[in-house]
Amino acid sequence: MFKDIKKLIEYPKEGIISKKIFKENNIDIGLFCMAKGTNISEHTSTKQGLVYVVEGKGIFNLEGKSIIMKDGVIIFMKEKAIHSLNAEKNTSFLLVLM
Repeated sequence: MFKDIKKLIEYPKEGIISKKIFKENNIDIGLFCMAKGTNISEHTSTKQGLVYVVEGKGIFNLEGKSIIMKDGVIIFMKEKAIHSLNAEKNTSFLLVLM
């Protein structure tokens, strides 16, 4: 299987577009495209995972620590870690849950 992630990026005027990229066994990969100014409030995940920022700029808050989201940044999360996001520019990222 092959997918060109950059060609799948599609930004809404506001909010978020999510696209399922891959799902098999315990691995779930999604592409999230957040419009500038969009926030995702604090929440947790039932699985451990990672976020890979494809493009854009924003702030990822992971258990009280602010991490700058920019092209190429990878963020690892433990299961049930409290996190939130704020897109300062149109921002896309891959979310891999395991």
